[in-house]
Amino acid sequence: MKKDVREVIQGEEPHLNNLLTQEDLSSFKGMVDELRDTWTKKQMFRTETEARFSVLQDNRYPTKASKYWQCVREQSSYLDNLMALSFDYRRNEAKITWLENKVDKEEDEYKKTKYKIDLDEAIFGKASMEKVARHRMREIKMWSKLKKEFNDGSFNDKDVNQHQLESYGLQYHEKAKTLNDNSSEAEIFNVMGQLQSLQRIKKSGELESSYKEKEQITQDDKSKV
Repeated sequence: MKKDVREVIQGEEPHLNNLLTQEDLSSFKGMVDELRDTWTKKQMFRTETEARFSVLQDNRYPTKASKYWQCVREQSSYLDNLMALSFDYRRNEAKITWLENKVDKEEDEYKKTKYKIDLDEAIFGKASMEKVARHRMREIKMWSKLKKEFNDGSFNDKDVNQHQLESYGLQYHEKAKTLNDNSSEAEIFNVMGQLQSLQRIKKSGELESSYKEKEQITQDDKSKV
């Protein structure tokens, strides 16, 4: 935990007197080290265990290819989040500088106090953003690790379209096995309709030309490099 966060928490203790009873305030003061530890190690985002059994569950992503491409989506999402957080962090840094200047120069006590409160909040927010950024990066690296694990060379890792017929076919085959007399007509219609469509598309071979066209475009692009 960063020193400035600890200072904000400890600096807030006197003001908590307005919110807490004296007994609770004493308890809070006695728990500072524990609360610092809690803030430091609280879970943010998914662990690798959760990624493997919850996100990449076998019935939804039954093949290595489908797991790989879901890892790509997850990693891309966290990259977007990290970039957005970076912009917010820069804004907050500018806000801290502005507030520090205001606190130094403000003569009106009310405004000065308000700027101090806003500054403490911004400093705490800065530390929270830094913690979020570390965990965003942790998950980005985790998805990178999983991508490498599932990408065994048995599928096309350049075109997401090429694995989907098989992967969705297996997924909807499993979905169909869960249908029973209690399933709604709409659910049965949706699952069986998509499963039958997948089976028809595979049997007809109508996607083969699309695959070959994509491969040709890729080869042409490589030859230009």
